[in-house]
Parts: sequence; structure tokens; C-alpha cells
Amino acid sequence: MNATDAIAPRTGRRVVDSPIGPLLLAATDRGLVKVGFHAKPDAAGADAAGADAGARAEEPAGSAGHIAAAEEQLRAYFSGGLKEFRLELDWSLSDGFNRRVLEELAARVPFGSVVSYQFLADRVGEPGAAQAVGRAMASNPLPIVVPCHRVIESTGGLGGFGGGLDTKRSLLALEGVLPEPLF
Repeated sequence: MNATDAIAPRTGRRVVDSPIGPLLLAATDRGLVKVGFHAKPDAAGADAAGADAGARAEEPAGSAGHIAAAEEQLRAYFSGGLKEFRLELDWSLSDGFNRRVLEELAARVPFGSVVSYQFLADRVGEPGAAQAVGRAMASNPLPIVVPCHRVIESTGGLGGFGGGLDTKRSLLALEGVLPEPLF
């Protein structure tokens, strides 16, 4: 099962363009539930024969406003005008330890900073769980908004990233943590 299949059918979806490639935004009436990298136009539920990025499938009324807000804030983030997301989030795709870690990340790791997997393990009261924090980052249903790209190895290495290391480098460069790629 892929990440799109895990989203309930009554969830609104939209694929939007971004500097790091097309993103799938999905929301319920409770809030944004999913941000997916490298989205295909038909991931939004649009007709695959003629859809393009930005295509809008039928969005349930309660989700449309959350998707529009996320699209607007992501556009502002990528243009350098937004440093903190203020979106309603639906955490239904995350629970337990993973959710605790992701909520801590969202609340305590601001734009332009990085922390280690170990730091987050310590912050949630599980000092021996740095690898589990890495798994929590990999399961993050809301990347960028819940900024798992800001989590690196204690040695300074980038670690992994579900959107690919080039995407992680681009996001960290956008936030001034890394220099812009030369090519």
C-alpha cells in the first residue's frame, strides 16, 4: 500500500507545484493530514488522462479550506516569506511514540535550525531511542510542515529523508542552514 492509499476516500486531495517538485496535499475536515513528495497528477484523484499539477479533484467541503491554506502557506514558505506554518493538522496518520516525536519537532525546532535524532529522543524522555526517532521521521505524514528535514545525525551528517537527500539539502538551503547547491 502506498501513502496515497492510506488516506481515507473522503479526504480532499490536490497536487501542487513547488520548487522541489509536485506535492500532494490532503486534508480532512479536521485539518491537513498528508504532504507527499514527488506526487503524480492523478494522485489527487483527478482524471489521469488530462490532469496536470495543480489539478483539483472533488474536495469535500470541510477539507478544501485546509488544502487552500496549506497551498498558500507553502507558496509563502518557498518564496522566503513564511518561517512558521500555522495550519490545522489532522494527526490521524500518526500515533504513539511517533506522534510524540513529531509534535515535539513541530513545536520546538524553528525555521533555520537543526537538531539531532538524539536531541529529539532526549526531549521526549527516551534517551536511548535515537534510531526510533529516525523511524518516526521516516513515517512523518506531514513533511515540510512538520519539519523532519531539520533533523540530522549527531555527527553532522544529513541522515535520511523520505523526499530524497537532494530535497532535504534544498529545504535546508532555503532556510539558510546549508549553502545553495552549486548545480
